[in-house]
Amino acid sequence: MTAETAGTTGPSGAHGAGRADPGAYDDGGRASDPRAARPGGSGGPAGRWAPGTRVLWRYRANGAGHAHICRPVTIVRDTPDLLAAWVAPGTVCVKPEMADGTPVHHEPLETRYTKPRRTVLSQWFGTGVLKLARPGEPWSVWLFWERDWQFKNWYVNLEEPRHRWAGGIDSEDHFLDIAVYPDRSWEWRDEDEFAAAQHAGLVDDELAARVRAAGRTVVERIGAWAAPFRDGWEDWRPDPRWPVPRLPHDWNRWSPPPEARKETAAADDVLAGGRDLPAHGTSTGRGASREAGPGTPAGRAGDRPARP
Repeated sequence: MTAETAGTTGPSGAHGAGRADPGAYDDGGRASDPRAARPGGSGGPAGRWAPGTRVLWRYRANGAGHAHICRPVTIVRDTPDLLAAWVAPGTVCVKPEMADGTPVHHEPLETRYTKPRRTVLSQWFGTGVLKLARPGEPWSVWLFWERDWQFKNWYVNLEEPRHRWAGGIDSEDHFLDIAVYPDRSWEWRDEDEFAAAQHAGLVDDELAARVRAAGRTVVERIGAWAAPFRDGWEDWRPDPRWPVPRLPHDWNRWSPPPEARKETAAADDVLAGGRDLPAHGTSTGRGASREAGPGTPAGRAGDRPARP
């Protein structure tokens, strides 16, 4: 399960069965919460979002640069050391699918990264997912639960270090992932997709080496049972007063180029100015399908996770 197919399995059919409610869009192309347009939430520290702020967690299309995955999230914690964000059940998201309507994870690997795609609306279902990310690290850690809040597993999504902008964060998925279980066992995931992406020219030798090195670093941290695995996040629960964030019409609006928005002190200084960024564009996708939540990526090999 790459970031692309996380949360994509479930009671949906081809060609947009399980259509997302258009009411989940905010009107007027504005961010659904005014705080989502400005860093710091409601009077928080410069460049930081207050708990409860709604922002966008986006992934750029590999080799293209435009956002093709977008999930409205609620900020749980935002400090110099950690960003924690919650994807609530029922959240309307944006995901890619093949141009003919085939879900990405159903397309054969031989053509999965070469055929044309489009973006569509989908709905995250299940118990939701908690995402944890430390500045500068080329991965984020996702926590999944069963519907009764029994903890299922951590999922390490190897990705480009996130870039902050006023309305959220952007990254790019690196295909290869690691599943980590409560008994401290772990396994590589999606090695076949990682190989297919290399064959398609989306991952060159230099990037492949960096991704493998990042994965080895994660494995070392698992062996040492370092943060975030030791930090007790599996006992965390969302504030029941939090509403489900709405997907703004301009979810793919402009954000600064990567060199201007890396997770560094300099970037924080820019964000502290509270400047609004220009918005443009709307989703080109018109179909919709459901995204699986926690149940999907939690399984071991053979219980294949899916993504958006």
